[in-house]
Amino acid sequence: MPHSTQKSSLLDDMRHLLRRQGYAYRTELTYCDWVKRFIKFHSIQNRESLLVASEAKVEQFLTYLAVNRSVAPSTQNQAFNALVFLYSKVLQRPLNGVKASRSRKEPRIPVVLTKEEVADILTLLEGTTGLIVKMLYAGGLRISEAVRLRVQDIDFGFKQITVRDGKGKKDRVTPLANNLIVPLQQHLAKVALIHEKDLELGFGSVYLPYALGKKYPNAERELAWQYVFPSRCLAVDSRSGIKRRHHIDQSVVNKAIKRSAKQCGITKKISAHTFRHSFATHLLQTGTDIRTIQALLGHADLQTTMIYTHVLQQGAQGVTSPLDDL
Repeated sequence: MPHSTQKSSLLDDMRHLLRRQGYAYRTELTYCDWVKRFIKFHSIQNRESLLVASEAKVEQFLTYLAVNRSVAPSTQNQAFNALVFLYSKVLQRPLNGVKASRSRKEPRIPVVLTKEEVADILTLLEGTTGLIVKMLYAGGLRISEAVRLRVQDIDFGFKQITVRDGKGKKDRVTPLANNLIVPLQQHLAKVALIHEKDLELGFGSVYLPYALGKKYPNAERELAWQYVFPSRCLAVDSRSGIKRRHHIDQSVVNKAIKRSAKQCGITKKISAHTFRHSFATHLLQTGTDIRTIQALLGHADLQTTMIYTHVLQQGAQGVTSPLDDL
């Protein structure tokens, strides 16, 4: 069988399986891209070649990424996860004891804004992007979680936001700030109007995860399932080919944050994720229990949350500079 046909068939099988198991579209693109690179690296011609000395092939590829390409640890792990999925799920031949040179992950302290810096930036952010960034800081959301929120995930009665299918495919609940209730209600009223207009024009369906579209045939047109932060324009869904309204692009938010930080004269390298770091650190400063913060952030390991305790030690390791004693 020709190389291109076999390669296409393998990737198609992988895409279909990723979709059936509910993986995000971005993950689908990333995993398939890594498999393409892996196949090209070893000049693999067919599936049978993939199954010969598979562990050795994976080890060589990961070592190449670490040694020759000097990729970041997270990038190498991403490639490894893609290959694990390929072998265990698509080829049904799980990898056994892969030993490769791994990129070193140096411990890094996250960039955190002071409360004053947060306030300065939020003052400059307006409209939808301003509302999103406030939610990032108010509830410790990841930007990907914020843009994927559905109308039904906002609970004004209990003053909470339900983050569904977050990192690690886990659901969690995070607080809805009192200061966001009225702005969010006004925003959702506009979302409802946009949705009504889409329905009138014959559109109004939204992407539903897993097989919910088949289980609830009318759900994709209901307001409850619409994105809290919809895109300005309708677009053709790359998976289904259906023209629908997706959520706002993450890059729009990050660009707005960088512009505002520059206007404020803040030289720290910040992004949307910085507000999640700041959320955790400021809660610690006000005495919130570390395990409560772990639950709010959705961390599986407490050690991941412990990184934020560095801010409680004013100065490096809590040491006072001798210059202050002169």
